[in-house]
Amino acid sequence: MSLQSNAFPVPYGQKPGQVPKDQSFCTQVLEMVLHLQRRIDEHFLLLTTTRQSLQLEEQKHAQSIRVQEVLLDHLIHQMVSFLESGATGGLEHQVSLLSLESSSDVRSAQRAQSSRHPGQLIPKWTDFEPAFVSHDLSNRGSDISVLYHSSFQDYNAYQGDKYHEDKNTLGFINLGTSENKLCIDLIIERLCRSDMNHIDEVLLQYPDWRGQPFLREEVARFLTYYCKAPARLDPENVVVLNGCCSVFSALAMVLCDPGEAFLVPTPFYGGFAFSSRLYAKVELVPVYLESEITGTNTCPFQLTVDKLEDALLQARLMEKKVRGLVLTNPQNPLGDVYSRDSLKEYLEFAKRNDLHVIIDEIYMLSVFDESITFHSVLSMESLPDPKRTHVIWGTSKDFGISGFRFGALYTHNKEVASAVGSFGYLHGISGITQHKLCQLLQDRGWIDTVYLPTNHFRLRKAHAYITNKLQSLEIPFLCRGSGLYVWINLKKYLEPCTFEEEWLLHRRFLDNKLMLSCGKNYMCKEPGWFCLIFAERPLRLKLAMLRFCRVLEEQKQDWIEKQLADAMKE
Repeated sequence: MSLQSNAFPVPYGQKPGQVPKDQSFCTQVLEMVLHLQRRIDEHFLLLTTTRQSLQLEEQKHAQSIRVQEVLLDHLIHQMVSFLESGATGGLEHQVSLLSLESSSDVRSAQRAQSSRHPGQLIPKWTDFEPAFVSHDLSNRGSDISVLYHSSFQDYNAYQGDKYHEDKNTLGFINLGTSENKLCIDLIIERLCRSDMNHIDEVLLQYPDWRGQPFLREEVARFLTYYCKAPARLDPENVVVLNGCCSVFSALAMVLCDPGEAFLVPTPFYGGFAFSSRLYAKVELVPVYLESEITGTNTCPFQLTVDKLEDALLQARLMEKKVRGLVLTNPQNPLGDVYSRDSLKEYLEFAKRNDLHVIIDEIYMLSVFDESITFHSVLSMESLPDPKRTHVIWGTSKDFGISGFRFGALYTHNKEVASAVGSFGYLHGISGITQHKLCQLLQDRGWIDTVYLPTNHFRLRKAHAYITNKLQSLEIPFLCRGSGLYVWINLKKYLEPCTFEEEWLLHRRFLDNKLMLSCGKNYMCKEPGWFCLIFAERPLRLKLAMLRFCRVLEEQKQDWIEKQLADAMKE
């Protein structure tokens, strides 16, 4: 989720509330005032803006204004706390405040703010350390609070105002969170069968922290079958936690020390950034991929070993200690399915450089194009470095049950399995949920003859609808035949094509109660790319695309009006 900054910037290495030796206290106060000024501009803009649909806009404005008032109150308290923290040092210098920028044009105000940070998007919370003093939270607690709100504010707004066909027709439609809602009917029917309603003593007590033995055994059988493993996988190598992000976070903790890093090809799933920082304080070093086709880049966003080598070299020149490589297969958000040869090359690169490889295969059963073959790492006859190869899988995407909070690790490294298993003490799954998951995974007949064929058919149908719509709008996109998403290019709607304009377009989608994820959230190197989730029920998907088209038409009309205004000035 994208979010504009609500925290004040603090130089790298400075602790919250500290005044750096090489920067005056007043300079920081000035930065705070400028930041607060922008928030006030936005607030008054919301109070004065009117739209065509009064019913929709009254509800939207009321909610937005309430959010802005809370943020303004929070920012003012931050400034007061900061000033109190520096009061003992005195304020020897007077701060000359800049005049307020005009609130009649939000773009000019935002661009003026952006100009103070050349080449960057409007600052995001994740770009800075928290810069306020909390009397209740530790420095670490403040950092976590800022990280959470910066990552999930838009998602939280959606949770409080979801679209409903009868109860809330003006609510948010979410095409930004990767959830599969196409087969909810099948899943509900299967979960309501009698074999799911089993309770015994063992399910009501503390489990093995690695997961109940019966579930780990079933996960091993399931992965052996669907990953086409050459030999039966060992249940002792399976660890079960409450979600794949929990597994990834635990791996970051046990494989890295704070400040160390993983290589990650970009664009990549934004949850990795949150999960790696929350506990482990592990940095993600981007391996930038480009959309342009060249002699060495034979397809858009192509991952090559040369790019991995270059990113690793640059990281080491900056004295970063890189401990591993993170891959997603099928890739999120691009949809690429890596060939067996490509996988082998990536794994051999990692072995040459003593790197762990974490491969997230959470979309392995969501390859709906019948001409594409998915190759799991677990299907390889021999891994270049089995002790350093770790596979993540869960049921959130393939089975559309993200609310179950289930993620599994498979690793040949017993030491890693044991260390990650200790996180089950905090991140385990309830016994009753583990029983239901076991019953679901072992029903191979229902999965193969009912669920997977239906899910793939519905994914193909939804994908065809979206891609046909994008083609009619002449919007470029990647067509990959896997996953729940389409990576789309909206550069032609940005003028100029910058991350600032990308963010403004993202906000316009939100203003129209449509959630998409912009490329900046995936660490994409190029502005203008968005991820659109299509695994939504047909009627809701059609309504979402009506809102999508309306936003693009508004964007185009604004650009025309701006061109006319500029011509009039000349």
